[in-house]
Amino acid sequence: MIYFDNAATTYPKPESVIAAVNNAMKMGVNVGRGSYNLAAASGDTVFSAREEAARQFGAEPENIVFTKNCTEALNLAIKGIVLKEKRKPIHIITTDLEHNSVLRPIEKLKMQGLCEYSVIKTGESNEQTINSFFSSLRRNTRLIVMTNASNAFGTVLPVAKVGKLAKERGIYFIVDCAQTAGNLPITIEKYNADILCMPGHKGLFGPMGTGMMILRKGLLLETILEGGTGSYSSLLTPPEISPDRYEAGTINLPGIAGLREGLKFSYKNREAAYLKEMELIRFLYKEISLLPSEIYTPFPENYRQMPLLSFNIKGKDSSFVGEMLAEENVAVRTGFHCAYLSHKHFGTAGIGTIRISLSRNNTKKEAEEFIYRLKKVLNKI
Repeated sequence: MIYFDNAATTYPKPESVIAAVNNAMKMGVNVGRGSYNLAAASGDTVFSAREEAARQFGAEPENIVFTKNCTEALNLAIKGIVLKEKRKPIHIITTDLEHNSVLRPIEKLKMQGLCEYSVIKTGESNEQTINSFFSSLRRNTRLIVMTNASNAFGTVLPVAKVGKLAKERGIYFIVDCAQTAGNLPITIEKYNADILCMPGHKGLFGPMGTGMMILRKGLLLETILEGGTGSYSSLLTPPEISPDRYEAGTINLPGIAGLREGLKFSYKNREAAYLKEMELIRFLYKEISLLPSEIYTPFPENYRQMPLLSFNIKGKDSSFVGEMLAEENVAVRTGFHCAYLSHKHFGTAGIGTIRISLSRNNTKKEAEEFIYRLKKVLNKI
């Protein structure tokens, strides 16, 4: 199979990740709920994963909060800040390239009368995008939340500059790193961020069912999930220490063990891997442009785009073409990619797109074979 759906989840996973998951399943006991040896070993596994994430993303281990995915991390972050704020409703600014994991929580909070929000139009240049943020600021703007890169079209946004704007004005800043974690060099300080949110199963090569919310030092959020934490059990309120405050209930030991190894794997030769992926996506861009196609992604420039592109075959439904490619044993994503506003931005809201997305596992031979199979599909339809 030619697997070009890495923006959804990377595949295949490294053997070290699979082995770590299996070993944790054999360990098989709860974290932070006992003083016996197996429980201590489970705790050590989780703490070492926190240390690895902290090292890579410029945080303290106690501020690495494990979640089941990036969506949960974003919900914890967005709602945790809105509920923390004393002034209601607060104003939130976000962008027209967001995934529904940002837009739906904000819309729900608006329906509850807890916030109002503005969706800024991202520009062709970083300066245009930043100016859009400036012009949307209000007296009660308390939060900016934005994607690091579009999951549907690959555009990398100027998060560090927007973070600087937010920091200078005392506005909370959350970055959705779903498409960039494991690919671009990211730290909480570099992005001027209060919170980074990311999945474990994409560029970090961890198992599905894993993610992280990474907090800046000293930030305390309201909770949206309460329960057992294995600490401060005499309190009827969540503990005020991180990460316990945000990790109610049994955490995913096998997933976190696998994520630790995925973090290590993705960190090795990260920049070289990204540049290789970008070289391949440029090859695919040029080859697809020679076909009767519409390409919506800008030409892939290093650090301006991620290694993915969205296109259509002229006059053909994206889902139909995706099904035909599946018959040729090619895995791509079609439709709206849970990011409908992105499609409105790029003019594909009525048709969706075919999305191909690469990882360090992909090769030039696969890219050439993909073009061959795509041409076969074109000859059939």
